[in-house]
Amino acid sequence: MMHVVNDHVVLARAPEGPLAAHIGTFSQWVIDQGYTIDAVRKQTRIAACFSRWLGQSAVPLRAVSIEHTTRFLRHRARQRRSYLGDPPALRRLVDFLRRQHLIPDPKRVPVSLTPAERCLHRYEQYLHAARALTSATITNYTPFIQAFLLDRFGTGPVRLAGLTARDVVRFVQRQAPRLHLKRAKLLTSALRSFLRYARYEGAVTLDLAAAVPTVANWSMSSIPRAIGDAQVRQLLATIDRRTAMGRRDFAILLLLARLGLRANEVAGLELEDVDWHAGLVQVQGKRGHQTTLPLPADVGAAIADYLRHGRPRSASRRVFLRSKAPVRGFLGQSAVGSIIRHRLHRAGIAAPTTGA
Repeated sequence: MMHVVNDHVVLARAPEGPLAAHIGTFSQWVIDQGYTIDAVRKQTRIAACFSRWLGQSAVPLRAVSIEHTTRFLRHRARQRRSYLGDPPALRRLVDFLRRQHLIPDPKRVPVSLTPAERCLHRYEQYLHAARALTSATITNYTPFIQAFLLDRFGTGPVRLAGLTARDVVRFVQRQAPRLHLKRAKLLTSALRSFLRYARYEGAVTLDLAAAVPTVANWSMSSIPRAIGDAQVRQLLATIDRRTAMGRRDFAILLLLARLGLRANEVAGLELEDVDWHAGLVQVQGKRGHQTTLPLPADVGAAIADYLRHGRPRSASRRVFLRSKAPVRGFLGQSAVGSIIRHRLHRAGIAAPTTGA
């Protein structure tokens, strides 16, 4: 059944959900306020989508609140692009429902937010007040940050001080394969923004935003993306760290797994790139681009173990050296790829892609 207002079709099919019976009245209310028929169509459509989502979420009409519109917009942003007019249209809809006495005053509807949602709300306020970002940009960012917080903290307390570079890298590596290129880039932009906010607030001291891999870096990650955490642990456990080669390969694989570096970035690491006092490592990227990343304690310990007890004497400033003559740094990513293939084979792990 079509909805027609003033001889204009504003909705092509019958709405669903708890607001369905009131969508037509809402459309007329909007047009009475002087909006163009095109604007009425857009507001009616987003209202119908919201009503359908409420039905799917089992939210009854009397329980509808402004907080539900925020959750709906985050859900919607995961599937499609958000528009500037969506948030104000939904605020208008909630105002209409209150005026019609279909929903109670917001003070009478207690909404219990999880720690992750409270953290997300503070981040949204920061983006509005301090960064002056548009509502559309904020709506596009927040679903990714909500997913990150739930992935790391679940429904428990949000302790941002406990975040590590590995948490950041692994989240991107898990999420990016599910997204189109544009959405994957939006994911990394949102995550950098949130981690800069966390540092601005003093919740974290390290520049974890620098640990967010670019989509290009992620897509060329040397550890095959089909390998999960359990297989990475299995791979590392098979390495005999009593030997010089074992210490070297363990440190290399830990760098790849924890920081998501590419093979050529690991091969090019020099002794001066590691700041032991600050716990940082400087990575040389393409076209001379440099990125400074936090150095996790276990990665630093593995590198130090190799430097003290496994690295041959050499005039080379490269961190990782060949184990056989001529003793020198790796010439490129192929050597690191060979190490990966060898170690995967030794561990009995099969992956679609095993090189760099």
